[in-house]
Amino acid sequence: MAASGVAGGTAAGATAAGAQETTTTSSGNTTTASGNETTTAANETATGGQSGGGGPTKEVIVGPGGSLVFEPAEITIAPGTTVKFVWESDNHNVVPDGQPDGANWEGTEGGASKTYDTGYEYSYTFETTGTYEYFCQPHKTAGMVGSITVQEGGPKTGGGGGEADPKHMGVPFQAHFVGLATLLMIVVSIIYTFFTVKYGESPHASGSNR
Repeated sequence: MAASGVAGGTAAGATAAGAQETTTTSSGNTTTASGNETTTAANETATGGQSGGGGPTKEVIVGPGGSLVFEPAEITIAPGTTVKFVWESDNHNVVPDGQPDGANWEGTEGGASKTYDTGYEYSYTFETTGTYEYFCQPHKTAGMVGSITVQEGGPKTGGGGGEADPKHMGVPFQAHFVGLATLLMIVVSIIYTFFTVKYGESPHASGSNR
């Protein structure tokens, strides 16, 4: 009789233990549920090229503060750098629009038809040098686009010599010519005024009356 009671208790404990389900997600988290089903979207990590991890990481915010932008929209990195996209608003994705030959970046899983919400993270390690253009499919027409330039040495810092490119001086190239022309006209006007005040008339007109 006592043995029967012990066996019954053991069976009940086994049944209770069997009611618990342990699930390990792709992100490495372990969730234990008792009868209730919980669905959690796993974060996605993709690796480009042969190597993964170990290199520097650059973060891009997706929809910061609910705005329809990537922040920063343009970055320059060295090969082997991992770019981590972090969602701060809903209904966004990362869809490649152009990339160098030999690259195989596919963007967020599910392509242009699948979007992700706040808290989602997507990482990709860029190995092939060149420029990668991308956009958010639902908000492309609103200007939610970005670009990643992968070059040896990463972003160039100041300090070197060389002639500055007017396109990168913060003023359109044509505006520099307009400014120079304006300065030249001012100098000519000053010289003309000087001769007019000193001699009372244009030096050419004065010479013709002699």
